[in-house]
Amino acid sequence: MTGMDITVHHTFLPADDPEASLAFYRDTLGFEVRNDVGRGTMRWITVGPADEATTSIVLHPPAVDPGITDDERRTIAEMMAKGTYATIVLATKDLDGTFERVQARDAEVVQEPTEQPYGVRDCAFRDPAGNLVRILERR
Repeated sequence: MTGMDITVHHTFLPADDPEASLAFYRDTLGFEVRNDVGRGTMRWITVGPADEATTSIVLHPPAVDPGITDDERRTIAEMMAKGTYATIVLATKDLDGTFERVQARDAEVVQEPTEQPYGVRDCAFRDPAGNLVRILERR
């Protein structure tokens, strides 16, 4: 059997304040902006690491899908406010340095660098929309 050639191309994170999210992912994390369409709160901003042109994060307006009910929209808004709606896991070779730089930009710290019992060392922040951003140390 031959393995399949599958990679992550885009992943989506809700962003209820496009400017704040753009500042976090571009200015704090250093990602490049690849696309920015729409305006106001109806913007889809695509960002990603400069050295990985094939992997992107799309910051999108939450709950705008026409198939979502009003109750579901309220639930999504409540979960985003609590920071329990979405998560992304990133990786770096220098966890301590990355943590210091992100913390210095006033990002909300959820967890300082920690050796986890499941074999990774990581830290965690919340982005402006409340999404959990975990950063693990690439070994």
